[in-house]
Amino acid sequence: MSINLIDSFKEFTNMKSIDRPTMIRVLEDVFRTLIRKKYSSDDNFDIIVNADEGDLEIWRKREIVPKGEVEDDRFQIAIQDALQVEDGEDYEVGEECYQRIQIEDFGRRAIMAARQTLISRILELEKDKIYKMYVDKVGQVVRGEVYQIMKRDIVVLDDETDVELILPKTEMVRGDFFRKGDMLKAIIQKVEMRNNTPAIILSRADSLFLEKLLEQEVPEIEDGLITVKKIVRQPGERAKVAVESYDERIDPVGACVGVKGSRIHGIVRELRNENIDIINYTTNEQLYIQRALTPAKISYTELDTVKRRASVYLKSEEISRAIGKKGINIKLASRLTEYTIDVYREGADNNDYDVELDEFRDEIEDWVIDELKSIGCDTARSVLELNIEELIRRTDLEQETINNIVTVLTAELEEEQEEEHDEQ
Repeated sequence: MSINLIDSFKEFTNMKSIDRPTMIRVLEDVFRTLIRKKYSSDDNFDIIVNADEGDLEIWRKREIVPKGEVEDDRFQIAIQDALQVEDGEDYEVGEECYQRIQIEDFGRRAIMAARQTLISRILELEKDKIYKMYVDKVGQVVRGEVYQIMKRDIVVLDDETDVELILPKTEMVRGDFFRKGDMLKAIIQKVEMRNNTPAIILSRADSLFLEKLLEQEVPEIEDGLITVKKIVRQPGERAKVAVESYDERIDPVGACVGVKGSRIHGIVRELRNENIDIINYTTNEQLYIQRALTPAKISYTELDTVKRRASVYLKSEEISRAIGKKGINIKLASRLTEYTIDVYREGADNNDYDVELDEFRDEIEDWVIDELKSIGCDTARSVLELNIEELIRRTDLEQETINNIVTVLTAELEEEQEEEHDEQ
């Protein structure tokens, strides 16, 4: 049992990343607990730990007193007993007797308990060290190997420390597909304790991941010459990044994109072909909104700064670009600028009869109207300006549903036109 206890100590000194002084302190604490249980006090015991050999020595120190004058055998020993101690033939009264205590002297049960305590203490120290180490790394990019794929998470081994990290599938980007043994990059999003064990949570969907990738690819960002003002993402679909340069000689957009897209292409590949729009930040809100709606070309914009609402006018062929697939482009632009953006066709006769979609809630279900609004269509004409194929592509609606919507809206506008014709 004593060998098992020492072997446990050797195992941890060899395998764990805990510093030697801490390991020695833990082992000494464990044995001092053993000593107190057996001898009531550990004040007169010395413990010498040899961390390199994984060994230790325990020495009991007592004052030598004449025969028959022992008042407390914890701290005193009679001269005749001292002379029986190994190497004690030269002892005299008044000196201190040093007696080596063998681990076996504590008994099998005590040694087993000490072994479990040692293992438990070392594991706690290891968990505490991992927690503190990764708390300091929150927001950093790590590279690791896919170790295990589970239903909701992927377990990743940190390439530097071999610590297990967790990548929830909810924090992956669209198009992510990993096999065991694959290498991946992610950002350390947070560290939390689960059942007294540190859980290091990774993310590839966090906007900060994109920012850190930009820092790695664009030296001007790392050097502080270019600042990332804001990032909004639909992970795996599209991202918009507003950047600003403090040096007039540096074009922040050009620096981030690189010559022929050399800098941005690597990031796009890492994010599974996520479209990344780099936008030059400005305090001119009207211009900022126009830039945010890239790749659409805006004719002009009207702002309501109180309600934080922007009316954007474009040519017919630019409307679909402004809205984007499933309304992603206009949603991201709104989040980036913190304006609600309404898109209108340039040159449309505002006096033409039109009806708000909300007026059709008796005939069209609420969730269908909300889906149409999500792609920037809030009136009957704005829906009918898009063909059926376009409406199907941008929404999650079935073709039959789209056909019914078109029929209802067309009938309403035709009825109004007939009424106007009869009045004339």
